[in-house]
Amino acid sequence: MSPLKKKKLNKIRIQLDKLDNSLIKLIKIRTNLVKRVLVLKDKKNQIVDQKRIKFILKNIKIKSIKNKVDPKITNRIWKNMIWSYIDYEKRNFKKK
Repeated sequence: MSPLKKKKLNKIRIQLDKLDNSLIKLIKIRTNLVKRVLVLKDKKNQIVDQKRIKFILKNIKIKSIKNKVDPKITNRIWKNMIWSYIDYEKRNFKKK
């Protein structure tokens, strides 16, 4: 790789690192919202809501296409995020 390309690559990586920092802050906000949702659930079987998951993924696909983002990428990200939060909810569910 040429020195010029390496310099450009480093600049892009700095931008990616800044974006990652922003994403972490958004994930913290999302996690706090999920905690609030979890408090409202009475039973552990309320954690997985297939209807809601389908609704979310459908909307993400529509928004991805509208914004010219590869829907396969966003679908995979959201599925992983959804199932990660489902796991989080299961681990943190407190029986009432």
